[in-house]
Amino acid sequence: SGADVSAVQEAARAVCAAIGEYGLDSELVGVHGHDVDQIIGRLREDPPDLVFNLCESMSGDVRNEVVLPALLDMLGVPYTGPGPLAILMCLHKDRTKDLLHQRHIATPDHRVLATAADLEDPGLEDLSYPFFLKLAHEDASIGIEAANVVNDVAALRARATALIERYRQPVIAEAYIDGREVNVTVMDSEDGLMTLPLHEISFADMPEDRPRIVSYAAKWDENHVDYEGTKPVPMKGVSPELENAIVTTSVAAFEALGLRDFGRVDLRIDADGKPWVIDINPNCDLSPDAGVARAALVAGMSYPELCGRVCKSAWRRHASGTSSSR
Repeated sequence: SGADVSAVQEAARAVCAAIGEYGLDSELVGVHGHDVDQIIGRLREDPPDLVFNLCESMSGDVRNEVVLPALLDMLGVPYTGPGPLAILMCLHKDRTKDLLHQRHIATPDHRVLATAADLEDPGLEDLSYPFFLKLAHEDASIGIEAANVVNDVAALRARATALIERYRQPVIAEAYIDGREVNVTVMDSEDGLMTLPLHEISFADMPEDRPRIVSYAAKWDENHVDYEGTKPVPMKGVSPELENAIVTTSVAAFEALGLRDFGRVDLRIDADGKPWVIDINPNCDLSPDAGVARAALVAGMSYPELCGRVCKSAWRRHASGTSSSR
């Protein structure tokens, strides 16, 4: 949408200014699907030392997010963030979950619902409800409402049908973990992977009758009850054991998906204190007021330093020859 595009443009301007404050020269360049040939020509004629990749879609389609890193790989131009394979894996949440399961990284059990036959499967009646529904190929909480937490098979079928019809893509139904929701920023440093101070979603102001989830309205509608009821705050009262489990799980998920430089892992903590990965964001929002920048500030890292560190991480990778197509 236009709002999404303007938000990305705003973030790009902020990153550009921050890189300048850090002491690096940068130039802001827009990328559009219809002028790919001009982009290639320009990169060939005057290749930059590094591309800070903030591209989230091309020609209005998030699936085209893989195009720019693939082009940069082909042209041998270093860039920040994940390669095309990692982006593609994270754009297919069912593949992400399959990979996490294979690596024995805890993520809630799930079913993929794509067809009428999937929705009619009698096995859905035997699931241990509640379940949570999300679109297989969307981020930014698109399609997520209170009704996405379903307590029985009838609600699951009704809501999944509505989502599939509206968004024309599969739905993932995953076991709903009722508990604290944690956002973990993972970064690459000279000493290996590190995590920034943990943040969680405070549901303290959420009305009792609303599910404890981050809906689309919670992210984007300042007048909605969910917006007030989902505040990101530094995580307090965490035992060393739980913090270690959260950090270990987040770093393992970051590595499993082939993320690079920085990224965010979202988890839910169950009643037994076990963290479960619910989402992985490979090239997450770097706006000055977004979660990564907030976590960096708690760690004593200014916004220019955060952006500069991402650049240095990408250069280190490129210099060491570890920038594979992942």
